[in-house]
Amino acid sequence: MEAVRSTCNKYEYLLFDMDDTLYPLSLGINMACRKNIEEYMLHHMHIEESEVPRMCLELYKEYGTTMAGLKKLGYEFDNDEFHAYVHGRLPYELLKPDPVLHNLLLSMPQQKIIFTNADEAHVAQVLSRLGLEDCFQGVICFETLNPHVKPVESIDGVIEELTQDATDTKKNESLSFKTQILCKPSLEAMEAAIHITNVDPKKTIFFDDSVRNIASGKAAGLQTVIVGRSTLVPGADHALNSIHNIREALPEIWEDEGEHLEQIIQSSAVETVVLA
Repeated sequence: MEAVRSTCNKYEYLLFDMDDTLYPLSLGINMACRKNIEEYMLHHMHIEESEVPRMCLELYKEYGTTMAGLKKLGYEFDNDEFHAYVHGRLPYELLKPDPVLHNLLLSMPQQKIIFTNADEAHVAQVLSRLGLEDCFQGVICFETLNPHVKPVESIDGVIEELTQDATDTKKNESLSFKTQILCKPSLEAMEAAIHITNVDPKKTIFFDDSVRNIASGKAAGLQTVIVGRSTLVPGADHALNSIHNIREALPEIWEDEGEHLEQIIQSSAVETVVLA
């Protein structure tokens, strides 16, 4: 994908994590997701009930997601089935339209992209519930980072071979019985996102609620913002209690705002697509 770059602004691209970043952790979506994962491990993978909570948490900590850890250990299950069970049963009704965030995002002159470990269907559901479907020009998600699963559509609508060069180095591992899943917070996932979007890391801001993801984002050269905290964490350039505080904390995002008014208006009509 060839990015269209701005020559005026200090920052050209904004990468946003989605869950617990665009909406608060306190809503309980995260805990509901963990509960669904544990139930899947118990009922569909037949893992000993007493081991499930510990195993779920330990795999998350070691591999970035419990799913990635299960695949690494050699468990075989269908990715789409897993996502449908874990995300399809979430209490999405807890997510309400956020017109304040909607207007804030549309006022930003940069290209805005979702960068999440979640699957495409979950992304669509969350953005729809929040009323933010028209705020982002692309999505980097599970399918994007793991193109061996199925092809996805690029930002310009072209079906490509899905970042073959970004995955060639993992070819041998992906052919093994223990599937490698690429996801945050691995540095490889960060570098893949940078490659896919074709951005200059020094001119790109990465927003995430995870301390581990922020550290990896900084290691990849991105400008970083930890969301949901009032103090800095290792690797963070800025800290936001809430995503709604961006304008106060990062006024430089709106530098030369007037020169980009037409671009902002046009971006509101761009359909969000999965990047490849």
